[in-house]
Amino acid sequence: MPDLPELPGRRPLDPRLLRAFLAVAEELHFTRAAARLYVAQQALSRDVRRLERELGAELFVRTTRLVTLTSDGERLLPYARRVLDAQDELLAAFGQARPLLVDLNSPGLATGRRVLHRARELAPEQEIMARFESGLTGAAAELLAGRLDASFGRYAGLDPALRAMLDHQFVRYEPMAVVLPEDHPLAPLPRVPLAALEGETVYAGAGNPRTPEWTDLAHRLFDGRGIAVAPPAPLAVGVEEFERLMAKTGHPVLAVVGFPALPRTVVRPLVDPVPLSPVSLVWRKGLVHPAFDALRRAAAELAAREGWFRRPETGWIPAIDESAANRSIPFTIDLHDS
Repeated sequence: MPDLPELPGRRPLDPRLLRAFLAVAEELHFTRAAARLYVAQQALSRDVRRLERELGAELFVRTTRLVTLTSDGERLLPYARRVLDAQDELLAAFGQARPLLVDLNSPGLATGRRVLHRARELAPEQEIMARFESGLTGAAAELLAGRLDASFGRYAGLDPALRAMLDHQFVRYEPMAVVLPEDHPLAPLPRVPLAALEGETVYAGAGNPRTPEWTDLAHRLFDGRGIAVAPPAPLAVGVEEFERLMAKTGHPVLAVVGFPALPRTVVRPLVDPVPLSPVSLVWRKGLVHPAFDALRRAAAELAAREGWFRRPETGWIPAIDESAANRSIPFTIDLHDS
């Protein structure tokens, strides 16, 4: 790899400037990069210009519509990543890490939220912050870019190329449910047999690029049962939009038992068989952070105490997910010491 431009007098380079460069290089957009770093766009631009002056090289081509890396910018990119990774690892070793960023998919889902709360109890001196990326496939891109540290979801449903760059700890077999309009014929039932959904069209996130692992699980579950997966629909952001689209289509929605009830809907567990959504804690390979062990321990504690590994006699899960759960990285605990 060619050498970087030599700094005049070999003055030390502020890592903050490299972080500014890396954010813009990965986003190719100054506004998004500033939001990612929680700084004003003007401050970010100043840091990039300062870095360019100190290196004596132009790093970006800026137009009114596009931001692209120059050849010097391309040359700097791998060095910047290595320097910042080393700094994060050093700070983590001495307990001065940045916040651990943990994706919970959405605010209403219970499994990740409970693990996060327990991790905060185990490591009160560390900052562990929640993020909401909607689905594991969407979160995986953020994990690999270093913008997230961990997420929860169906690991086996990820593209194999993504799985190769990630590790996971199996956390739970989560029973699945169906969200029904309150006037749906099946709404009075306390539990909905899968056979009762024959002839129904059920929404399972088809077309959402952040959640294909969930849509794939629905296809596997509905195959041969006469249940159709609803075609792609506009992505509803927020409870009000979700409620409006659900009322417009009338489609039941595939969910999990802990899914929060929405206005004018009911959540009913699915039975005969009981479909199970496999939930793993997922992170990029090589993650180093002082709060990370607390997160893994919290997941293992709750799984043991709540019986999250137990499967009902009539439980259903795809073979690919069972295999992935068996190959996950365990975290051994002694509950008497926790």
